[in-house]
Amino acid sequence: MPTMMRVLRTVRQQIARERFLIRQKVSSAVDASLGGCHHDAIFLRTVAKVVPKSPNILFLMSDEHRYDVAGFAGDPVIRTPTLDWLAETGAVFGNAYTPSPVCIPARQSLMSGQLPQTTGCLRYGQDLPPGHETFARTLARHGYATVACGKLHHRGIDQMQGWTRRIGSDITIGSDAVDNPAAEFAQRVPSLANVKWSDAKEVKRAGVGRGPLVAQDEYTLTGALDFIEEFFTDPYYDRPSPDQPVLLKVSLNQPHYPYFADEERFTHYLNRVTPYLNQPVSEHPFLAQRQVRPGIDATEVEIRRATAAYYAMVENVDAMFGQVLKALQHQGQDLDDWVIVYTADHGEMLGQHGIWEKQKFYEASARAPLIIRSPRHFGGGHIDENVNLCDLYATLCGLAAHPVPDGLDSRSLVPLMRGEPTDWSDESVSHFGDTNLMIKQGHLKYQYYGETLPEVLFDLAADPSEERDFIAAPEYREVLEQFRTRRAALGYGPDADPDYRNAGYTDVQPMVRGRS
Repeated sequence: MPTMMRVLRTVRQQIARERFLIRQKVSSAVDASLGGCHHDAIFLRTVAKVVPKSPNILFLMSDEHRYDVAGFAGDPVIRTPTLDWLAETGAVFGNAYTPSPVCIPARQSLMSGQLPQTTGCLRYGQDLPPGHETFARTLARHGYATVACGKLHHRGIDQMQGWTRRIGSDITIGSDAVDNPAAEFAQRVPSLANVKWSDAKEVKRAGVGRGPLVAQDEYTLTGALDFIEEFFTDPYYDRPSPDQPVLLKVSLNQPHYPYFADEERFTHYLNRVTPYLNQPVSEHPFLAQRQVRPGIDATEVEIRRATAAYYAMVENVDAMFGQVLKALQHQGQDLDDWVIVYTADHGEMLGQHGIWEKQKFYEASARAPLIIRSPRHFGGGHIDENVNLCDLYATLCGLAAHPVPDGLDSRSLVPLMRGEPTDWSDESVSHFGDTNLMIKQGHLKYQYYGETLPEVLFDLAADPSEERDFIAAPEYREVLEQFRTRRAALGYGPDADPDYRNAGYTDVQPMVRGRS
């Protein structure tokens, strides 16, 4: 038997080596046919230039994680030991905002480092054009193995977007590529185009169960753990050097609805959570949309069950990410040598203001958790400046000591994390659709919903719960005009800049080396 095992191991190594040589030949042939252009092909080439000192990067991401449902954020009920450890030893951004409170636009902006108005991906279903520059493509060009496990939410024909390998992925093509009777029917009845499935339905059916997203996440986790073992153990894995750095993204669906959880976690939280009940409802036509009214649309018991299931899903996400970290340590990896990022595409209303899910500029929906840990580059701490998930592009390039492409809406967060003097633009922008825009500057949050709806102005210092609109308050008149000027510069409103190209940030993105 030992002899047979040695034979099998030798054969496996030969096959892996042959596969590597074939890919190199195919890559060279494709390069020649394209005149040396950068590309993603069926055989995804390993980029030529390897930078041994570039740090490995682990990018952990969840979907719809409300920023304050975490132990490190002060929630006394939730159990998130993995995220709490990252926060304790990393930089926590207390005012990180999504570029869009809608899944796909947010993820396209995160990948591209550009706001939705810049990318043109303003609504669900829109994707970056093939070959659009992304942080994965940039890092791959500089020698990284770029590997994505799990949910990416790419809907267009460019399903890679710079990833050289995808594992356990949600590879999907937009609805225009398949028969879609619902879309055809909506064309004949235009009012149906804006109809969404009932938010109340998601609340009413929440509870114990193993939803489809949980199963997908388990598949993603298995793929990620297998990849870690393969990459760091197999000497014949398809990489040009054992020193090749890796960008590994592990992206989970949870805690996105449907709100289903295992029985142990669900019952743990059922009588411990404090659901949002009897919430004041905004009178604004847009902010008041999609109410789930306790006692009318869903019972208080159902709302409690949905809240408990959501908490349980957050804990499950934390446990899965804990397994990823343990797998890296099992392979002899020192996590202090890694750059580790955790974030989510946006938040979850969870019944606050009477609303569930997202698609609002309230803090619960527009704000996202963000932790970056890299002890070799900076210490831990809490950062209060307004930042955006678009800023991760320039930040990762900086930590990897590679230049940042032009034309981004992305600012390096490294100076903030190092506590260095910086003329940081304390602004974060979020938008979706053709008219919906949020500008957060300091503690003020301005919202625009088109010419037919009222503007909104929240002052989070005076009213953290966002229950009072200061738009008509005379003491805010001057700052309101400043917001309107900025709105026009961002390409929104009747006086929108017709030549808008990007947010116009001039922050210098320095290349960063580790601490000596």
